[in-house]
Amino acid sequence: MRLFKYDLKSKKTTRLTDNTDRIDYFYLSPDGNRAVTVHKQSLTYSYDNKVKPLVFLYDLKTGERKQIFSDMKFNIDDVVWAKDGKGFYASNDFKENPRYLWAVLTEMYYYDLKKSAPVKVNLNWENGLTGSFVATNNGFIALLANGVRNKIARYTREGDSWRREWLTGEHASNIFRIALGEDEKTLLYNYSTASTPAQWYRGFLNNSQIESPMQITDINKNLQNKLIAKTEIIHWKGALNEEVEGILYYPQDYKSGVKYPLIVMIHGGPTLVDSDAWKETDHYPHNLYTSRGAFVFAPNYHGSSNYGQKWSESIENGKYYDLEIPDIEKGIDYLIAKGLVDKDKLGTMGWSNGSLLTIELTTRTNRFKAASAGAGVVDWTSDWATAYFGASFDNYYFGASPIENPERYVRKSPFYRLDKVKTPTIIFFGEKDTTVAPSQGWLHFRALQQLGNTDVKFVLFPGESHSFRKLSHQKRKIEEELAWFDKYLFKTGEETNEALKPDSPLAIALKLKTVKRVGNLYGQKLNGKLVPETVDYKNINIGRFEVTRAQFAEFDANYKFAAGTENYPANDISFEQARRYCEWLSRLTNSNYRLPDENEAGTIYENPGANENTLDFWAGYAVNPDDAARLKTVVGKLGNSATLLMEVGSFKGVGAGELVFDLGGNVAEWIYSRSNKSEVFGGSADMPADSKIRNRQPEAEYIGFRVIKKSAKSITAK
Repeated sequence: MRLFKYDLKSKKTTRLTDNTDRIDYFYLSPDGNRAVTVHKQSLTYSYDNKVKPLVFLYDLKTGERKQIFSDMKFNIDDVVWAKDGKGFYASNDFKENPRYLWAVLTEMYYYDLKKSAPVKVNLNWENGLTGSFVATNNGFIALLANGVRNKIARYTREGDSWRREWLTGEHASNIFRIALGEDEKTLLYNYSTASTPAQWYRGFLNNSQIESPMQITDINKNLQNKLIAKTEIIHWKGALNEEVEGILYYPQDYKSGVKYPLIVMIHGGPTLVDSDAWKETDHYPHNLYTSRGAFVFAPNYHGSSNYGQKWSESIENGKYYDLEIPDIEKGIDYLIAKGLVDKDKLGTMGWSNGSLLTIELTTRTNRFKAASAGAGVVDWTSDWATAYFGASFDNYYFGASPIENPERYVRKSPFYRLDKVKTPTIIFFGEKDTTVAPSQGWLHFRALQQLGNTDVKFVLFPGESHSFRKLSHQKRKIEEELAWFDKYLFKTGEETNEALKPDSPLAIALKLKTVKRVGNLYGQKLNGKLVPETVDYKNINIGRFEVTRAQFAEFDANYKFAAGTENYPANDISFEQARRYCEWLSRLTNSNYRLPDENEAGTIYENPGANENTLDFWAGYAVNPDDAARLKTVVGKLGNSATLLMEVGSFKGVGAGELVFDLGGNVAEWIYSRSNKSEVFGGSADMPADSKIRNRQPEAEYIGFRVIKKSAKSITAK
């Protein structure tokens, strides 16, 4: 990979470098005349850290280059040019022994072009840099590592020394990315806490104060009405009687004096860190577990970053597992001793290194009732050969290769102690993972399966690597994991038959067995009339089905329909007819029934169903607006009015027990708009499934309605 210049006016391409190696990164000077380049020299560098990348300073006008940062102590991570172009700042990953680049301390250097030499910037901060940094006219602003939070500081060059000034302000302790305006007064920054979703803000620098913060993004609006867990930064004494730090997420129904289940969510790395920052992912869905009434505990064990080099290096050279496991267990014991946690309701989970520690914990104790291990190693000799950084990681943390010290690799590998595991464990892997090979998952699964001492399940995701890219796979992972903890920890899960697919007609038929019927007709008899059954869905008491033809005929004796279609949705219904039906039903039952309003509709119909009775189902593909118009003629050839309608409940339901049906198809449904006027909402059999591409109203014969009991809790109150 070489550098080229492309002229926008002439559209001419000019080659700038003639290197025979690979340029991984380049950093262009403000005037465009120079570039700092980082060149990879070996295809196996990530694996063994042997042949280091080289750094060059190019004069792009002459093509001349000079190697810089050639000392072995340099491992350049990022470069930002000074605004005057007379030099640049470079962050460096430092190690006393630079052989393996794990557990590094990030330093800052300034390279002066005139002096042709790098000078180390005295940060006067033993934990080093973290995150981003930006250049100013006479220095830089940087984020410094400070445990679960960062510190933001401005460094100003004064001759050969540097003056540090802490920046303060409302959000200063929880800033995680920064950008600086040309005026050097306008600061853009990313702010969040573990309980506050991230947003970008603009502030103004008044000396050391960040003033007038204003939110400039409105990301993830769907979280605004969600219950988000309270969080707390906690400290306890760990393996070496040193203070360990972590984040504690509180149950959403927390009451003082009550003991709750605990889920330990262990971060990866090991040189990562759980910050006081928003972090909800498929790997670590904290709030899904706090909403189930559990504490979630995220410990920053020995080996984590942001606590200085001594802390991150403490588990090297054969001490892997020796400090992290006691740190985590002592943290659990601390929470139990505080009276917060039920010691008999513990679970643990993690991804990558968090999975390694989860697995190790289950070999040492039976205190956990459920475990989830995502992409975790059980055999280190195998990992040494199959992980893309196998030799560098394993040689560093175990102090030798498996060739040099096979006994240590056997002793450290959980595989040879899996006979001690009694914790029900679910295992996740991506089929294409090169960070931790899926063969590790097979070793883990087969051992537990063959030993038979506990339940185990292995879910392998096709085409995925170390982190899952497909939304459907992320969702599947979370659903499988929640079901596992519901069953083994919370004891709320139902026994499931793996052979029965939830979307199958057989599964739907079984669910429909539990709904109320009068003979073969859906509904219930009240005061001698067949009326709809209502159920709770998203805090709304709503009709399980759209009002059926048989139910509507109880109100309107003139309403006619073909024999055998009694359980089809009432169709070709006007808004006035639907409104009057609700009034009649209210008088009949002495309850308050009405049509949904627009606020409720936005919640009820938020996932219109591609897998329900829509035009997509009948066409066999995702229908676009042009297709829909052309298909209208084809549907007309079938002859009968509303010929695409089907019996209510013909497709999979939604909600608890999946027992609310047809929200995304069959007939579209009347609701009250915000101006208290009539509006049609939801999917219908004559329209495409994707509501965003609809360009016409459903035909009248594909409009019906569903009822709501007015006594239900208001969704807007939640």
